[in-house]
Amino acid sequence: MHGYEMIQEIAERTGGAWKPSPGSVYPTLQLLEDEGLIASESEGGKKLFSLTGAGRAAADEGADAPWEEASRGVDWEALTEIRQAGFGLMEAFGQVWKTGSKEQREKALTVINEARRKLYLILADEH
Repeated sequence: MHGYEMIQEIAERTGGAWKPSPGSVYPTLQLLEDEGLIASESEGGKKLFSLTGAGRAAADEGADAPWEEASRGVDWEALTEIRQAGFGLMEAFGQVWKTGSKEQREKALTVINEARRKLYLILADEH
């Protein structure tokens, strides 16, 4: 598969808990190719990568797949709730910012800043 497909596959296998950036994936692919663990070929304007024999042997000897480790112990229900809450908050803030008056924008910014402060206080175990 090509690099973008790998990014998507890792994100899918981890339920979105880990989505590596192109800036980390493509240099890693180049390094693996330089080490002879993967090979690439161009197909339809895309660079497709596959394991070499040495790469397959190294993968078989390695630890668990990193996406399994990244998703181990994840509370998927809570993660979904958190994402929905965050997206909902940003959607509401965006609406105020786009359509609100200057005073409404200032109030919205105060709410966001106060929410951030309160979240950090949770970590500090203060009220």
